[in-house]
Amino acid sequence: MIEKQESIIIKTLCRMLVPFVQMFGLYVIMHGHSSPGGGFQGGVILGSSFILLSLAYGIDEVKRRFSLASLTVFASLGVFLYAGIGVLCVMLGGNFLDYGVLPVDEPRSMGMLGIEIGVGITVMAAMVSIFHDLITFE
Repeated sequence: MIEKQESIIIKTLCRMLVPFVQMFGLYVIMHGHSSPGGGFQGGVILGSSFILLSLAYGIDEVKRRFSLASLTVFASLGVFLYAGIGVLCVMLGGNFLDYGVLPVDEPRSMGMLGIEIGVGITVMAAMVSIFHDLITFE
């Protein structure tokens, strides 16, 4: 078994870098409906920030921030948000994911933003969960 060596440089750099990576991930999710990027790409960036934390501080740090139960809740919440917007469109008389019937200003933009947020949450939770499963063999 490989023994983990503590490095103050790596920990400091990760502590400084992770908030910027997370902000960039949120930016990609929020602007994905009008520019390159979107929920999947932003979710991968957010997930990679938590993976970076676990590489620097150990898997216990990620377990402290996200338990497996909370990752399941986040993944389910993202899918529920995606499907909920589609069902809301059907209930308002349109087709599934027909944003034109949503009662908001700029319904297409707002509907796509909701979809991107749902996909981003699901992808982030799935990535961290897969990494957790691979690293702990649980």
